[in-house]
Amino acid sequence: MLEPVKDMLRRQSLKKNASTEPTGFVPLDKIRSAVAFIDVEDTSFNECKNTLLLFFREHNIKGDIFFFDFRKLTEGERLITSITTTILKKDLNWFGKPSREKVALMLDGEPDLFISLLPSNDFPLEFMATASRAHFKIGRVQLPGNTFDLVFKDPEDRRLSEAEVCKELIKFMDKIR
Repeated sequence: MLEPVKDMLRRQSLKKNASTEPTGFVPLDKIRSAVAFIDVEDTSFNECKNTLLLFFREHNIKGDIFFFDFRKLTEGERLITSITTTILKKDLNWFGKPSREKVALMLDGEPDLFISLLPSNDFPLEFMATASRAHFKIGRVQLPGNTFDLVFKDPEDRRLSEAEVCKELIKFMDKIR
């Protein structure tokens, strides 16, 4: 019974918050700021984070990295990423929309580049990608409405880690001049 209502609210929320900024391929030398989304449940997330930070630094890009962490932490277990830039299950409303604070934090950086290294099309990611005013959007799974300008798909025979996709993405970005 709640699923049709949830779907309707998600569609309305996406429509209301969707960026009207045109997107497309942007040369690396025109990118001044970026935002990236990483899933902490991927075992290579730390390597991926460090690779992205180095890439941003080498290309003089102001980069912010957000983490999706929907794990249920057990007692005594601690969050391994910054609470400011980590989107937790408790930061989502009942139909999956991220909190206003997390969305504002992403939008305040006014990124030219949006990168999703999450191998999913879950609603929280779809909302963030749709709301982002970035001029160039990259993801791993295309979202409804062709939100991403470039998609890095896994080969059919295996699932790539975030770090593997990140390295390929950087190789590709270095070629877009």
